[in-house]
Amino acid sequence: MFEKMDGFILKTHDYGETHKIVTLLTANAGKVGAIAKGAKKTKSRMAAITQPFIHGSYLIQLGSNLATLQQGEVISSFRSIREDIFKTAFVSYLAELTDKLIDDKQFNPKIYHQLLHTVQRIDQEADAQVLAMIYEWKMYKEAGFAPVIHQCVHCGKREQFAGFSIAEGGVLCRRCQSMDPHFTPLHEKLLKLLEVFDYVEMDQIGDISIKEENKHKLQAIMDRYYEYYGGYYMKTKRFLKQLDSLSTLND
Repeated sequence: MFEKMDGFILKTHDYGETHKIVTLLTANAGKVGAIAKGAKKTKSRMAAITQPFIHGSYLIQLGSNLATLQQGEVISSFRSIREDIFKTAFVSYLAELTDKLIDDKQFNPKIYHQLLHTVQRIDQEADAQVLAMIYEWKMYKEAGFAPVIHQCVHCGKREQFAGFSIAEGGVLCRRCQSMDPHFTPLHEKLLKLLEVFDYVEMDQIGDISIKEENKHKLQAIMDRYYEYYGGYYMKTKRFLKQLDSLSTLND
């Protein structure tokens, strides 16, 4: 039985000479892998609706293994993202992160709406790096390894924070900062931003302006934190770092 459901295509790969396997994040059934027959054919109607980052309405038959994608309609192709290498890189990272951290058929419509809203905001010219960091934080929580930022991770104190410890897994207060000789000192504004990342929902985010140096500091913390706790190699993260290096050289 085929079901109609909205979905966002996280990735695709070729299957045989004419077919594709697509991985979608859906509101109805979570993450779904589906075969799209004939999608590699140039003139196939399936070709246009099975590209990465397409948000569409699909007719899908779920199965015990692979689903079958019968047909679909494009809701949004996010054209401005496809025309911008930096936006494409950030959305590619969000898609890979989601694919890595979400189990197949894990039903959580909140994740779907968070991802979709993040991509829509990036398409509308919002700061892609800031939005990506906030979405990363949400995914850390979903995967069960988010850092502790509302209280000192060691003593539980809720004030006088000194900075962030990768090894301890969260913020440390001034009294406990000696627990980690490699902790990263952070001023109050950056610590408040980490709290915003934690509690604000993606659809509640307005324009968040962060200085470049502060964005780089927060990004460095999140990258090291993921490397310490995340466990999955992220190919797109490496590409983002290369783009960042090129951007820095050109400034």
